Amino acid sequence: MLTLIARGLSNLEIGDHLHLGAGTVKTHISHLLAKLHARDRAQLVITAYESGLVQPRRLS
Repeated sequence: MLTLIARGLSNLEIGDHLHLGAGTVKTHISHLLAKLHARDRAQLVITAYESGLVQPRRLS
């Protein structure tokens, strides 16, 4: 879930990718925000990159 958020997917896109409903995606994101003490999705993205979970893509 965090990887998909960091890649910029919307809740709907995450739901489609993981075969989850919109409400379930929102619940998971709320839990991530609470567990990681993040204010918003932007902070989740920062956490994903700083932890090494996601690597920047190289532009060619």
